[in-house]
Amino acid sequence: MGRSSQAQGFTLLEVMVALAIVALGMTAVHAQLNRYAVGAAIIENKVLASWIASNRIAELSVAPQWPPLGETSDEVDYARRVWIWRARISETPVENLRRVDVSVALADQPEQALHTVSGLLEPPAPPGIPPFNWLPGATGPGL
Repeated sequence: MGRSSQAQGFTLLEVMVALAIVALGMTAVHAQLNRYAVGAAIIENKVLASWIASNRIAELSVAPQWPPLGETSDEVDYARRVWIWRARISETPVENLRRVDVSVALADQPEQALHTVSGLLEPPAPPGIPPFNWLPGATGPGL
């Protein structure tokens, strides 16, 4: 009995087609990973800018003096980056409230505000009035 010797395996054309399919798939995966990385960086910047703006409003709300009307700005180092915040304080129809709009941008792109937060400020308590205890019955330092 004679054996027929047939080569088994893939032809060069089959290997080239399979390689082309894998290359297209890897290109699609790379594009998606790139979009994910860019999106994550944008979201990170927006979250950090939101925190900076919220912190600034909190600082203004507990300041011993009512902030003057107008615009102020400053730089802040936060999360190993330099940011610029701008606060615009304006009057409201209510006598004892002022509106504050805080926008935050990266220092290297100062005209591109990443996030803006608005809030209302009331005047500080007169001297000699202790702060209000928001947790009645609570015990602990300062309560």
